[in-house]
Amino acid sequence: MKALVLGGTGFLGTHLCNELIKRDIQGHRYIPITTGSEYDLLDSDSTSYLLNRHKPDVIFHLAAYVGGIGLNMKTPGDMFYKNMQMGMNVIEGFKFYNKIHPNTKLIVVGTVCMYPKHTPVPFKEEALWNGFPEETNAPYGIAKKSLMVMSEAYRKQYNTNIVFVIPSNLYGPNDNFDYESSHVIPAIIRKIHEAKENNESTVTLWGTGNATREFLYVKDCAKALRFIGENYNSSKPVNIAVNKDISIKDLAKEISNIVGYNGSIKWDTSMPDGQPKRRVSNERLINAGFNHTMTNLNKGLEETYDWFRKLKRTDRANSTRRRIKKVS
Repeated sequence: MKALVLGGTGFLGTHLCNELIKRDIQGHRYIPITTGSEYDLLDSDSTSYLLNRHKPDVIFHLAAYVGGIGLNMKTPGDMFYKNMQMGMNVIEGFKFYNKIHPNTKLIVVGTVCMYPKHTPVPFKEEALWNGFPEETNAPYGIAKKSLMVMSEAYRKQYNTNIVFVIPSNLYGPNDNFDYESSHVIPAIIRKIHEAKENNESTVTLWGTGNATREFLYVKDCAKALRFIGENYNSSKPVNIAVNKDISIKDLAKEISNIVGYNGSIKWDTSMPDGQPKRRVSNERLINAGFNHTMTNLNKGLEETYDWFRKLKRTDRANSTRRRIKKVS
């Protein structure tokens, strides 16, 4: 059986491909195929060609235009259009593909930003329609929520096996550490790491620090996606979560300890906190049979920081080699 991973070279996609490859080595049937630069999911013909060329049995749609609060505020139109267009092309293309290749499966990955701004914790899938998403994330969240509706509508009308998945906030090795587009954990790691390197006495972070977030280690999410690909076929959306949250203030302290930074942290309260509180129920996934023990946050943060330090050392080495080459 072939698995096509759309967005397979991205943050979550690389870990999912590694998980599928590992299973294949153990005699499992999945053979992951990532998308290449010759395919444009914003183009419907290109998307259909991709599906028909590779003839997958299961498709994971992970491709997304995504970033932290800053990028969401800067490019809300792109957040809505690009994610909506890619998802519509994949689902519509799958409809036609499934007619020729029945018994195939599409897994569409959404976002925890789909949930209403004020949702009782832990977030349960039944609460998705109980209000409007947090404003800074709304274009992205509503685009993904619309794709959830489309998935259900196509399942009903065309009898397609489309499963909709909602992971909580991801972090881990291979994350995006760019200041303009990164999420909260890589942004804080980079700021605190650079403050330590530059002997800065303070670090300024966005918001009040009082908002809470739940963080899901990316390798755990990959394992859950593999499980869903093998076992979950319900029309009901399913969270991938750990059902534990932490305040951003406590998160910053945890990262400071891991980095070894002894300076102080200031909070820029003129900048938004985002959603006030976020902790997500994993009950539906557990009831479906998923029993993997999720990675402890401290351990996950340590592994993420180790990966980031290796990345920085590699970048410095490459920069030195470029300077030497230029001089010579």
